Amino acid sequence: MQFRSSARVALLVATVLTLGVMGLQGCSGTPAGQKSDKVDASAPSQENTQTATESAATQEEDGMHVSDEKVTGTEVAIITTPKGVIKFEFYGKDAPNHVASFIELARAGFYDGTTFHRVEPGFVIQGGDPNTKTGNGPAGTGGPGYNLKAEFNSRPHLDGTVSMARSQSPDSAGSQFYICLGPQPFLDGQYTVFGQVTEGMDVVRAIKAGDVMESVRIEDGN
Repeated sequence: MQFRSSARVALLVATVLTLGVMGLQGCSGTPAGQKSDKVDASAPSQENTQTATESAATQEEDGMHVSDEKVTGTEVAIITTPKGVIKFEFYGKDAPNHVASFIELARAGFYDGTTFHRVEPGFVIQGGDPNTKTGNGPAGTGGPGYNLKAEFNSRPHLDGTVSMARSQSPDSAGSQFYICLGPQPFLDGQYTVFGQVTEGMDVVRAIKAGDVMESVRIEDGN
């Protein structure tokens, strides 16, 4: 198991280093040259690590996006795919800005028609790149046109955990997210965990690369 994890880390870091030469853009829309959101298990430096308690004012000063989406704390995400429906709850207290941003994008229809462009059995499925819908760039390199300050927290990467993908920089998450296929403890504390699948893990396991998110809806879980 340790060998498999180490091999994945090496592969993922190499991928990000290759894509790392691409520039980041902070404007709205989908930047053609945005850094990849591919999962990278390299440990972030303590200087760049932020917590879920950091104020919105500080994030704005740092040039990071702060969502003003109204969130009640009872929302659930419903992802409809050709294989079935996936539902997950949000960890709004642990990653408030990531949760608000995801809900904001979902309500705007941003995710509708995008694909799960990356599937690694026993590891993760990953999606949320608008390039997979628009064709404006390679899959795995797109985003919403902004970045989010990291909200690393104590939530572990369990089977069905939902986290935001990023490039080498801790503060580079945007729209791409991944769902764990089994526990992935070596990712703990290095990615912002913001949700957990509550229904449809059989669908998650059935997803193949290229499967479309027909819709991503936000509903009240009460």
